[in-house]
Amino acid sequence: MLTEDHSNATYQIKSFSPGKIVVNSDVLTTSFIISPEKLIKNWHPQTTDQITDDDLKQLLETKPDIILLGTGEKSVILPATKIAVLLEKQYHVECMNSVAACRTYTILIAEGRKVVAGLII
Repeated sequence: MLTEDHSNATYQIKSFSPGKIVVNSDVLTTSFIISPEKLIKNWHPQTTDQITDDDLKQLLETKPDIILLGTGEKSVILPATKIAVLLEKQYHVECMNSVAACRTYTILIAEGRKVVAGLII
């Protein structure tokens, strides 16, 4: 369980455990994208190897200041060639395991930051 969130974000991560993340009252068991104002369920990649340019472009739909990429159970740093579509637009991507990405997302929305997270479960 995460600490109580005091943000006004529409979409908040409430808890996580192996194989599932709870957003508001929805239990999600497949990869998704979350921002304070948008939730995209059933995001295509189920592993970092499956991430495509189109998948990464979806992260830009909310015009974030910060992009988090939860890479599943283990932290995987994606090579620059894999995230080139974001780097070309001057975005930096923070890659971390999905548990750390959930915690970071919760902290950033509590601060009112414009963040988006792509989370692989």
